[in-house]
Amino acid sequence: MSAQLVLRKADFFTGDGQAVAVADRYPQNVFAEHTHEFCELVIVWRGNGLHVLNDRPYRITRGDLFYIRAEDKHSYASVNDLVLQNVIYCPERLKLNVDWAAAIPGFNGARTAPHWRLGSSGMAQVRQVIAQLEQESQKADPQAFDMAELLFAQLALTLKRYRYAIDNPSASEQEALLDKLITTLAGSLNRSFVLEKFCEQEQCSERALRQQFRTQTGMTVNHYLRQLRICHAQYLLQHTELMVSEVAMHCGFEDSNYFSVVFNREVGMTPVQWRHRSRKAA
Repeated sequence: MSAQLVLRKADFFTGDGQAVAVADRYPQNVFAEHTHEFCELVIVWRGNGLHVLNDRPYRITRGDLFYIRAEDKHSYASVNDLVLQNVIYCPERLKLNVDWAAAIPGFNGARTAPHWRLGSSGMAQVRQVIAQLEQESQKADPQAFDMAELLFAQLALTLKRYRYAIDNPSASEQEALLDKLITTLAGSLNRSFVLEKFCEQEQCSERALRQQFRTQTGMTVNHYLRQLRICHAQYLLQHTELMVSEVAMHCGFEDSNYFSVVFNREVGMTPVQWRHRSRKAA
């Protein structure tokens, strides 16, 4: 078995005094499973891909936010015009008297929810802070290191202010329609979703929303929802004892045979084969 890939501090930071840096991924290509000697915040700007974090698959797109601990193992697969930024940091190098643990889920290795979402307004605020942070992190003088840490504190608090649970529609009420649609889809894993009804409720053009969704995510609405359900099914198959028919119901498929057909088409193996392989590899 090949050794676990570990990303080293020396390859990403300019020196031992640097606590924070920005690693652009324009685009993010397929990347093998790895851990780090540092922690990172991942913000997805556009496109889509499969992000596997600690053996759990997430179908990611515009607005997804992840808090990654150094020991977390993750990888990227099935990417399509995926654009994201990694803000990397070393907790032991931070000097400011800030309650980092209150602002950053998983700080210092604590177990907590790693996956959140940002709406359009939050993304606009975050983008400005990261742009300044990136400029300072490219410099090698002590003043730049201090300025970068100040901006990192601002970023952490801005993310805390604007982030919300991935399936919480009420949190995105004031956001753009696209944000509300993506959040609604994430909350529709085990029930039917009809875009026409959503557009009637929001009094918007279905055709325009479909086009906007495809432009920003690289997928159709139905494809994205199907991918979310398949990712959830993979998690349930690996981590629960639910029967395949029960998994199908939990993932919005009334017919378990149809679920198996769709799962096989998307994953390349049947649900039973996936469960066996994933547990054997764990």
